[in-house]
Amino acid sequence: MIELKHINKSFGAKTVLEDVSWEMESGKVNLIIGASGSGKTVLMKCLVGLINPDAGEIAYEGADFVNMDPKDRKELRTQIGMLFQGSALFDSMTVEQNVMFPLDMFTNQTLNEKRQRVNEVLDRVNLKETNKKFPAELSGGMKKRVALARAIVLNPKYLFCDEPNSGLDPMTSLVIDKLIIEITQEYNMTTVINTHDMNTVMESGDHIVFLFNGHKEWEGSKEDIIFSKNPNLNDFIFASEFLREAKNKRMMDAEASRKD
Repeated sequence: MIELKHINKSFGAKTVLEDVSWEMESGKVNLIIGASGSGKTVLMKCLVGLINPDAGEIAYEGADFVNMDPKDRKELRTQIGMLFQGSALFDSMTVEQNVMFPLDMFTNQTLNEKRQRVNEVLDRVNLKETNKKFPAELSGGMKKRVALARAIVLNPKYLFCDEPNSGLDPMTSLVIDKLIIEITQEYNMTTVINTHDMNTVMESGDHIVFLFNGHKEWEGSKEDIIFSKNPNLNDFIFASEFLREAKNKRMMDAEASRKD
């Protein structure tokens, strides 16, 4: 579990996060949603230690991450997997070399042991026999799956995903969402996703936080979000007429079920 307590962050005179508290559960997909400028990217950067909050606490299984000494923080980072928005693969490296990179950095395994682990995670993301390909030879969805394989190669406790479906078509996005859900449950990880993709919200949102102007405006699940009375959340989620109609239909169906 990861716990935030009263997180604040400002840049100069601009307050980006104010009094944000949240508990992220193991074995669940935890989503951070919000419009551009709401503070969700800054919150994720605080969570992974790229920046420090001005005030508040971040606890990993009760351990104080903000004030952790460098040695312990480095050890904790070996338990964190990161899926970047643009995949962040090394163009000059093969798929195998990209996925093996964290093993080279953080383990003393033999080359055969590393190759075996790489093959395991590539198989898990349905990319068998792509070891010798280069990123330029892959589709956008394949690149995301390679990046996901790299993120889980160290068998992490925590997985952070920054806009995992950015630039992908709807069908490929569903594949990535399904993989993340399955891997989260299999590894019993605490997964945190920063997204504005409503398909991801409705498919994956076990536990959702909605940020608005740096504040935690709403918290709930993908089931709760349909019946939210929060006007700012509704404006964000149901911006299109299609989504508003979908919400109304779900509410009418739920009401009819209760009457039955």
